Amino acid sequence: MPDVPQWARLRTSVNYHLRRGAWYPVVRLTQGEALIDVNQRSLTVPAELLHIVPIRPQVWSVVPRPLDAVDLPLSWGDRYAVCPNCSARAPLGERVPSMSCTRWRRVRDRLVARSLSRVAEPRLAPRSSSR
Repeated sequence: MPDVPQWARLRTSVNYHLRRGAWYPVVRLTQGEALIDVNQRSLTVPAELLHIVPIRPQVWSVVPRPLDAVDLPLSWGDRYAVCPNCSARAPLGERVPSMSCTRWRRVRDRLVARSLSRVAEPRLAPRSSSR
């Protein structure tokens, strides 16, 4: 890993084997290449194809629809948004002051529920049997 964690995403005009708009952790950065972690597998990408930042952004990426798009509904138009947390894609409305990811919210709620179920309930003190 780099001394300071870094994050990378494809530049929007590039057609490569990565999800456009998604942020990936940088494992190693050399003169002309970046080794990034893609679903727990390392992938070497030419550095000039990437936008690299020191902190993972917490805002949605707006991505132009690729000409060779396969899994994007035509109704989404010529651009869409990518969630900064889980990389899920979502359509853009005409005016989007803020967005929430239904997929991330479900994942977050599931994780919160799972962690809450592990919290031990306090044990009750035994009742005194004085009559």
